[in-house]
Amino acid sequence: MFSSHRHLGFNLKIGARKPETIIHQDAKCPFCDRDCLEDIIDEQGKILLIKNKYPVLQDAFQTILIETDDCHGDLSTYPREHLYAVIRFGVEWWFRMSSDPEYASVIFYKNFGPMSGGTMRHPHMQIVGLKNIDYREFVPEDCFRGVPIFREEGVEFNLSTAPKIGFFEFNVIIKELIYLEKMAEFIKITTHYLLNHFFRDCHSYNLFFYHLEGRIIAKIMPRFVTSPLFVGYSIPQVSTRQDHIVSEIRDRYLRENAESGLCHYSL
Repeated sequence: MFSSHRHLGFNLKIGARKPETIIHQDAKCPFCDRDCLEDIIDEQGKILLIKNKYPVLQDAFQTILIETDDCHGDLSTYPREHLYAVIRFGVEWWFRMSSDPEYASVIFYKNFGPMSGGTMRHPHMQIVGLKNIDYREFVPEDCFRGVPIFREEGVEFNLSTAPKIGFFEFNVIIKELIYLEKMAEFIKITTHYLLNHFFRDCHSYNLFFYHLEGRIIAKIMPRFVTSPLFVGYSIPQVSTRQDHIVSEIRDRYLRENAESGLCHYSL
């Protein structure tokens, strides 16, 4: 049995049985057949939380948050009400699991697209309780600092100046749960920008949540082939086009909606 406080065991035998609807798009999607889903933990409208049928990670409790019944949906296209519901549902369960002393920490994240490390196209997130590993030990504080795109009391949306892996990483930082809808707005802005107005070959992203020093942080990373400098030497790179990206996002999206008080954009 593999055991480490710095490495997470992965069961290849279980992993080999997982369906892959990102690569094999004609494969049957198990998340679409809701009548056959097992081990449902919670349900809110179209949103489901289920136990992961393929628990590849050792010393962990793995759950899947199925975001919608639309196999081709995504955070970048959800109507506001559903967007808010998905993010709030996920954060509430993440916090609930984090309060369980059985876990050293709980991770909450999303894979989207063929370069993201995910296998299922159907929109979903994962909430995983880690029994022996505290993810906070691996996260440098400076990767959340960046050029502000939007900032007001309790909320910051920035482009990282010290990215964790490299090039472009977007951070949404809130101080309290009352700002969760603002966080959802900026997650949607970022994912829509990456998939529609960023580089033409950007089809993938990761979304990671962190709870650090009283702050709730969402980091959104566009995914490409990982730089060999990071793979071999853990040296991240940062783009010289940061100011251009920041200006483009502001120009495309950040028009204040007087009625809602939230950033408004037209899709």
